[in-house]
Amino acid sequence: MAHMNLVIVESPAKAKTINKYLGSAYQVVASYGHVRDLPSKDGSVLPDEDFAMSWEADPKSAKRLSDIAVAAKAADRIILATDPDREGEAISWHVLEVLKQKRAIKDKPVERVVFNAITKQAVLDAMKNPRPIDEALVDAYLARRALDYLVGFTLSPVLWRKLPGARSAGRVQSVALRLVCDRENEIETFKRREYWSLVARLATPRGDEFEARLVGADGKKIARLDVGTAEEAEAFRKALDAGRYSVVDVESKPAKRHPFAPFTTSTLQQEASRKLGFAPNRTMQIAQRLYEGVDIGGETVGLITYMRTDGVDMAPEAVAAVRGVIGEDFSARHLPGAPRRYQVKAKNAQEAHEAIRPTDPQRRPREVARMLDADQAKLYELIWKRTVASQMESAELQRTSVDILAEAGGRKLDLRASGQVVTFDGFLALYNEDRDDDGDEDEGRLPRIEKGESLEKRAIEATQHFTEPPPRYSEATLVKRMEELGIGRPSTYAATLTVLRDREYVRIEKKRLVPEDKGRLVTAFLQSFFARYVEYDFTADLEEKLDQISAGEIAWKDVLREFWRQFSLDVSETKELRVAQVLDALNDLLGPHIFPDKGDGTDPRACPSCGAGRLSLKLGKFGAFIGCSNYPECRYTRQLAVTGEEATPGEGGENGSALGTDGVKVLGKDPETGLDVTLRSGRFGVYVQLGEAEGKEKPKRASLPKGWEAASLDLERALALLSLPRDVGVHPEDGKPIQAGIGRYGPFVLHDGKYANLDSVDEVFTVGINRAVAVIAEKQAKGGRPARASAEPLKSLGEHPTLSGPVTVHAGKYGPYVKHGAVNATLPKTLTPEAVTLEAAVALIAERAAKAPATKTRAASSRPKAAAPAKAASKAAKPAAKAAPKKKTASKAGAE
Repeated sequence: MAHMNLVIVESPAKAKTINKYLGSAYQVVASYGHVRDLPSKDGSVLPDEDFAMSWEADPKSAKRLSDIAVAAKAADRIILATDPDREGEAISWHVLEVLKQKRAIKDKPVERVVFNAITKQAVLDAMKNPRPIDEALVDAYLARRALDYLVGFTLSPVLWRKLPGARSAGRVQSVALRLVCDRENEIETFKRREYWSLVARLATPRGDEFEARLVGADGKKIARLDVGTAEEAEAFRKALDAGRYSVVDVESKPAKRHPFAPFTTSTLQQEASRKLGFAPNRTMQIAQRLYEGVDIGGETVGLITYMRTDGVDMAPEAVAAVRGVIGEDFSARHLPGAPRRYQVKAKNAQEAHEAIRPTDPQRRPREVARMLDADQAKLYELIWKRTVASQMESAELQRTSVDILAEAGGRKLDLRASGQVVTFDGFLALYNEDRDDDGDEDEGRLPRIEKGESLEKRAIEATQHFTEPPPRYSEATLVKRMEELGIGRPSTYAATLTVLRDREYVRIEKKRLVPEDKGRLVTAFLQSFFARYVEYDFTADLEEKLDQISAGEIAWKDVLREFWRQFSLDVSETKELRVAQVLDALNDLLGPHIFPDKGDGTDPRACPSCGAGRLSLKLGKFGAFIGCSNYPECRYTRQLAVTGEEATPGEGGENGSALGTDGVKVLGKDPETGLDVTLRSGRFGVYVQLGEAEGKEKPKRASLPKGWEAASLDLERALALLSLPRDVGVHPEDGKPIQAGIGRYGPFVLHDGKYANLDSVDEVFTVGINRAVAVIAEKQAKGGRPARASAEPLKSLGEHPTLSGPVTVHAGKYGPYVKHGAVNATLPKTLTPEAVTLEAAVALIAERAAKAPATKTRAASSRPKAAAPAKAASKAAKPAAKAAPKKKTASKAGAE
């Protein structure tokens, strides 16, 4: 009877390919990535029980693990072949632990194999060299996972209690956010400085023109910022204009530019962002596909090696193959006499894997492009070129510097001209790395200039400049900076950036990361009360300790004990922290941002509405905002950043100075009702409003959609916005109405309870019946989004501790909520369905039940309101009151 070998990999695509390589004696199954994780609730890591960790598999993973256990019981040998990094080692460990629990192992041999590329030779070689699971790597994973859990699930609740509106904090996430916020602070506090440059356009005796820059005067050097006024610049210009020019010295030196190392995870993310415009997460998705393989001649072949690495070396056979390509495609001079070797420069680099490279350099980009989609082809070409270029000869340059003397009226002025020319292209024939920011060190070629010869003056230019603040981080430069500081791991950078965007802590604007007010508040809070944990050195030192664990140098629980001892003390000190203390600290730290100097000598914190009150930071149910100290007599509020009535030139956000001094701008009157249509700024953004509030009835409102500018909004567009949702017509097949509107997921059309997205906000106001029917049909083919979320619970939290009945979590129309009996309580934005605990849910339900039932008149809101229960829990048995008639409202994305 033939022996059966069970091989466990991560992805099903990989499983299918590897099964072909290994043959019928092997069964290859996929774990689909991680199979267990720490549950998102208190008690998953227990510091008081020697950091015991409770692991849990979600229903899908549990089903896959059961299938793997069945296969393992029937197998004679078990081979763990997950990815060749820390995460892959952890997945193998998790799978093995579950198989032991299910008694699927018994006395069967269990082996761990790793391969850096999904090619037949790489897989077969790996099977010949099995090893045990690397316990030190697993320990490092356990320590990292425990640290991240302890920080997130200990610090985040502090944020929720002391800083409403904050979503979460994290060990690496919060430090990355601080980098973005610190850069924004630098930009906001930057003081522009004037300076002038003086350039002479000169000509040689042969008539060849070139430019030279003023670098000295009367024996003193002149640096870039030394000429600071127009008067100084004019004095130099006149002297240069009257000067006689001669060449003092000409120096020409050869120089070399060496090729770049092959890609690591972080350098691939950086260069793909710069050259291709890919976000790090997108880059990793495409690279994963290239790694897992594409069909070539009926066989699935991995095109690149494993893409999570910070190694820069290549296997000797790969180097030889690359050198062979260079010999075929370029001249003999482009191939160095000996192979190049590279060493990692990044702090905390520890992976022993190869760099990211093509599995077969002979597969040139043009040959495989037809088998790939456009983005895959672009990324493969980038990796291929970088890899081949890394083994090419250096580029040779000739750098020339010319010193020139200008004599005028007894003054001696020094000028310099520089030039550079490539004399041999070397690796530049194939590849050149892009830069993160503007600036080019390559200068043009200079004409022939001889020492001692006189030069003719053709023109003198004095140009005014101003210093610029440091640029905001792009995703590429943030990844680069995190790597330089040793913060996080290359495999986590993309996920970290995604979390910052998903938490609405940062946004991307013109490919740059801009911190949202919510992100700045969180950073300011942590810097004020948990400064140690957002320090760059502290986070990097912790990474070094994790690396020491992976090297077997220190025990992982010793690191956790040392960390927890201080961290738990710091957290306990915040229990007595009063909200007033938090507000005082944030007012001080964020003062330049939220109360910028107006430049006219007036108090930036004076209330623009009542004139007597003083503005300060306030914390509300949905987060922070600016309010007046004379509340409730004065109800003035605005967002944190100056984006409306207080904006000054060069400050504020996209909406500029659109509002009046009272925060309201009248756009005109509605011709149907005669009511004023106004533009206003609320704590959740700029919105339009029809009329004024009458008693408890709120006026019709609608938020400005993304991309609309308040400064250019007119009455016609405001009325169109307030008229939403608009009736498009009836569907020709079933006669049911179709409406168009703007919702939480953007512009849409709605038919028979199903939504379909439109391409743009403007299309909401113009979409006709034919276009709407087509969009609906396309959506139905893919499966439309229902108008109302399913009543099925997302998960059950358990029985209510004092009342009978289960407490469950649901997805609702206005966001996730918890439910007990007839009482529904919307989860605050700070709490995700995954993170909510039974204790937190019971508190929310009790708070909801204590309130009187809300009227069912809907007012448009920029964020979901709490879902009102039919009755409080104590009155659940009584019949519900008759609902008030529904008002026709503006877009669901309205204001305040």
